[in-house]
Amino acid sequence: MPASSRRTRRPKLAVFKLASCDGCQLSLLDCEDELLAVADAIEIAHFPEASRRSVRGPYDLTLVEGSVTTPHDAERIREIRGVSRRLVTIGACATSGGIQALRNFADADALVAAVYPRPDFLRTLATSTPIADHVRVDYELRGCPVDKRELLDVIIAFLHDRRPAIASSSVCIECKRRGTVCVMVAHGTPCLGPVTHAGCGALCPTYDRGCYGCFGPADSVNAAALGDAFRAAGTPSGEVARAFRTFNAAAAPFAAEGDRHGEA
Repeated sequence: MPASSRRTRRPKLAVFKLASCDGCQLSLLDCEDELLAVADAIEIAHFPEASRRSVRGPYDLTLVEGSVTTPHDAERIREIRGVSRRLVTIGACATSGGIQALRNFADADALVAAVYPRPDFLRTLATSTPIADHVRVDYELRGCPVDKRELLDVIIAFLHDRRPAIASSSVCIECKRRGTVCVMVAHGTPCLGPVTHAGCGALCPTYDRGCYGCFGPADSVNAAALGDAFRAAGTPSGEVARAFRTFNAAAAPFAAEGDRHGEA
């Protein structure tokens, strides 16, 4: 390839989906004007949610939404990794197994038999697992769904060979920055904010609701201490388990704390 062509070639961006609801891809589409500006600097080579056009890899940056729940998913993510220079997983499903990881705490075959009249047509795994359990991942962007501003920063960062400027603090820090009164202290409302990764802008506590943990565990969390605080405040053991078994049920700190408090 001539040197002039190499200088003008736009990086290729690809977006893929495994088991998920499409919400994180929609967050990218929701960028609207910002996405148009980014589109001038990159080539959107594969993004079925937005266009029927598809260019074969290799890709400079690949975003993947969804968890690995079938043998086909496991094979497909290895193929995607093979054609991706950088691979970023987006959303709770891709980074921790998502809502569908609730199957990890039950008999998957029994669930399938209860839902589908002909389960013999299905090929599913007993667990729903994050993509990082199967292939090397360059970066994980958390959220259910991801924050569109953070998603744009990730794209721009990797296209410029820098680390994304994503906060590693907890939702509690976001509450303090907004001046939001702590719902646990003021009202005794169970809240996962102390152990949840920042990124939502403390949306739920701002409306006097406890954090649901949409963005998964923050760095170096003490989930056991929070679980004990819930119990000391009178929250039944089963409700504590359910609090940790939602959007990021398979994330290690949340899974361990859910198990410690028994069956939800």
